[in-house]
Amino acid sequence: MVFTAVTNLADGVLKVVLPLMGAGLTASPMALSTLSVMLMLPTLLLSFHVGVLVDRHDRRSLLLLSNVVRISCLGVLLGYASIGGATLPVLYTLGFVLGVADVVAATAISALIPSVVPKSGWERTNAWVTGIETVAQEFCGPVVGGLLIATGTSVAVGTTGAAYVFAALTVLFLAGATKAKRHGGGGAEPVRRQIVEGLQFLWRQRTLRLTSAVLTVLCACWGAWLALMPLIAVHEMRLGSEEYGVLLSLLGVGGLAGAACVAWLNRLGNRRWVMFSDLVGTFAMVVAPLLSANIWVVGAAAFAGGFGGVLWSVNARTISQYLVPDGMRGRFSATARVFSLGAMPVGAGVAGVLGELIGPRAALALFAPPILLLVVPFLSTLTPKVLDGIFGDLTKTPPDEEAPAAEPATAEEKAV
Repeated sequence: MVFTAVTNLADGVLKVVLPLMGAGLTASPMALSTLSVMLMLPTLLLSFHVGVLVDRHDRRSLLLLSNVVRISCLGVLLGYASIGGATLPVLYTLGFVLGVADVVAATAISALIPSVVPKSGWERTNAWVTGIETVAQEFCGPVVGGLLIATGTSVAVGTTGAAYVFAALTVLFLAGATKAKRHGGGGAEPVRRQIVEGLQFLWRQRTLRLTSAVLTVLCACWGAWLALMPLIAVHEMRLGSEEYGVLLSLLGVGGLAGAACVAWLNRLGNRRWVMFSDLVGTFAMVVAPLLSANIWVVGAAAFAGGFGGVLWSVNARTISQYLVPDGMRGRFSATARVFSLGAMPVGAGVAGVLGELIGPRAALALFAPPILLLVVPFLSTLTPKVLDGIFGDLTKTPPDEEAPAAEPATAEEKAV
């Protein structure tokens, strides 16, 4: 968890530092947006191959390697910042390399959790990791980045590099089996065949296929909401920049609240309905701006969307950890990233085109029906019987299983 906290905080800082450095070099919106594209491009181009890499090699070593690459990039960036000689091609290149390192680290850490954390601690660890990602990426990272860049670009870059060094040191405390067990042909198979094997595994697993399909649709809706809400907020709701900032922050507040109470909700009620709340929350988030221009109505829906999103994320991760064999976890994690992170820019792009043709409100309205279409397959696939088969007695969480959840995190969990 320390590694996750520090690296996500550093990633959040970089999301502020790199664009501001680019803004000092050009006023072109296309040139600046290309920097964001370079950070995201490795997820779409290389995730499948990174998944094979994670399933073939020691995952702790890959975490260390990814942070060495990050530290090296920050060292180069610090050098350019010190002499004021950075150029857009340099930022594009460093952004792409940092994006590759992020894909490797995120895929490896996701595959590592079931190996270094006892099964009884998976849900708790997933909740912690998701909560930390929300806080670090959406709150602390941008705030810290803004404060650091105000003191000087070199200070911001140097501090971020130091954070990656510290994160790399925490990886040394990871214990347990950090190398994947062979699944199928293992590392001897060609990369393409292993990628196909991973996709075939996902397709054969009805539960995982359902969760991936739902994730794809919901992430596309999130991408559309994030793309269209600035126009709706400014031109329809008449919000100022500070009010719009509050509106966006409610997404993160909802996510943090979801991470804090997901385990309690799973014990209190049915895990199936806890996950179903994400469909309800995302639907409310999409529909609210169509029905009201009141910031608190739309904000409450945004809170519900963030809340449900984390409930889904924690439970879907835990389900996959039960169903996916160790030698397949890297490829499955990478595939999930393509579906989720890949669907967001697609949804944003489609929403942008539709917004030009029919207006932002009408365009956003078109993303509501696909959410409703998910209800029947969700309820018919993720039944109580299916969940009992996955979790066994853990679905009911007997009293003797509740005690470990209150214990301090183990050394392995803290390192993650």
